[in-house]
Amino acid sequence: MTKPESEWKTQQLATAYIEGIRGAIPGANLQLAVVAKIVRCWCVAPARILDLGCGNGILGQMLLDIFPSAHGVFVDFSDPMLDAARENLPNARHVSVVKADFGTPQWRDAVAMHQPFAIIVSGFAIHHQPNERKRQLYSEIFDILTPGGIFLNLEHVTSRTLAGEQLFDEFFIDHLFDYHSIATPGTTREGIAGAYYHRADKKENMLAPFERQCDWLREIGFADVDCFCKVFELALFGGRKGE
Repeated sequence: MTKPESEWKTQQLATAYIEGIRGAIPGANLQLAVVAKIVRCWCVAPARILDLGCGNGILGQMLLDIFPSAHGVFVDFSDPMLDAARENLPNARHVSVVKADFGTPQWRDAVAMHQPFAIIVSGFAIHHQPNERKRQLYSEIFDILTPGGIFLNLEHVTSRTLAGEQLFDEFFIDHLFDYHSIATPGTTREGIAGAYYHRADKKENMLAPFERQCDWLREIGFADVDCFCKVFELALFGGRKGE
């Protein structure tokens, strides 16, 4: 059976995410600040940085702002997302934008000329893969890191209980409502909630507990594995490759 095309490849969903969701993510500034602190402490002068499933490139762009001499590689399988990333990446001399699907191991061929990487980040992308593929991908990431290299995944994870999931939904809807009510007067919370629960991409979510994913990283060989920041179902976790 042929796998259906992902909604994330469409211009409609890419635009809806960039304009209507990305700016409303709870705790976004704190998440970015924690990423920045980790990489500054653990990686003094990275030569190459990979933003995997980059979307509009916000994580990789922040890292290039911190390390302007590094070469940034931005990978996604969505043409509209890659177009958005290009618009945010003015310094073409230090940037490569690559179309590849990390849903299969062949994505590594697309970045082979750029590896190894000192820092690999991913933001709200890997949770679209089945658990078996997530673990395989983490192993592939480990293989293309430099000794001492860092992997950080800012990700949507499962709650422990249904009650926790409901709390997260209410929390996220509050943030979406606050965000949209400023830009679009007359927006109702009920309308935002309806759109949230019936969004086109929801069926592509395959969430996993952050604890299980951290265990996979340890089994693969990552050191200093931890969950560095968590707000309900939004978690930043990762580790680094031994020297």
